[in-house]
Amino acid sequence: MTQSSDLRHRLITILKLSTFLIFLGRAYQHLVWDAPYRTFLWDESILKGSVETIFSITWNDYVTSLSAANSISFSIKVIGIFYLICAIITLMIKPSMKKTGKFFLLGGSIGLFILALLYCKEKFLHVGQFFEYTIQFMTPVLLYMVLFTSIEFKKVRLIALIAIALTFSCHGLYAIGYYPRPGSFIDMTLNTLPISEPSAHAMLKIAGILDFVVAIAIFIPRISYAALVYAFVWGGLTAIARLVGHFHIAFLWNSFSQWTWEMLIRLPHGLIPLFVMIADRPNLRYLKKFSFRKTPQTA
Repeated sequence: MTQSSDLRHRLITILKLSTFLIFLGRAYQHLVWDAPYRTFLWDESILKGSVETIFSITWNDYVTSLSAANSISFSIKVIGIFYLICAIITLMIKPSMKKTGKFFLLGGSIGLFILALLYCKEKFLHVGQFFEYTIQFMTPVLLYMVLFTSIEFKKVRLIALIAIALTFSCHGLYAIGYYPRPGSFIDMTLNTLPISEPSAHAMLKIAGILDFVVAIAIFIPRISYAALVYAFVWGGLTAIARLVGHFHIAFLWNSFSQWTWEMLIRLPHGLIPLFVMIADRPNLRYLKKFSFRKTPQTA
């Protein structure tokens, strides 16, 4: 196997793994827990007129209808099955499966994009909440581009960098307190590190500032690799912290069930920086002469 084909294989493997983890995590969320579709479907200011006109019932009858509630719950489960199929297809997909790839990878990405919009609406239209999910809804697109298009890899790399920058900087907006800092951030920090609550707040603020630094540094050639290494490590740690920081031995199953999927959908926050790292320096063992510019044919 030539080096170029080996590099291509490694890059596709990382994208496949990342896409699989996102789809699997979202599938579990939809099938076992819930998703914020009701934030739109029960929004009176948006849907009241349509509901009362189309179904000839009052808004109050609609939102209190057991049948409507069951239909929404059933639809969420169906979407979960779709994500599960997307996850399975991701592991099986080959360059010869373009139609299948287009339907499941891009279709799944659209679903994740809509989900990000719903989370944004649920969080009082905080724009940062939407863009924090950029890596998640763009990862299937990156895989599709590498597998099924002839787009220059430097453009794929740029899109990956933009996704990383948006995800990390928007995460930083919550960490520094620009948006209300989530209590889960504090809980995770206190449960994983032996520090006080004031120290946890200070640490999160520093981490948020570093998120902004990374979002800029990954575009600066001289320091981009170091910034990507940080993003890889920090992205992975914050994903794992979702489970470790909420793990209770007395509630073993509940801990795994409630937080494993949260970890899965965030592991690509570390894997996509790794994707760019390997593209930039294929020979990670020696960190020597191979660079993206010398291997444009690899994807």
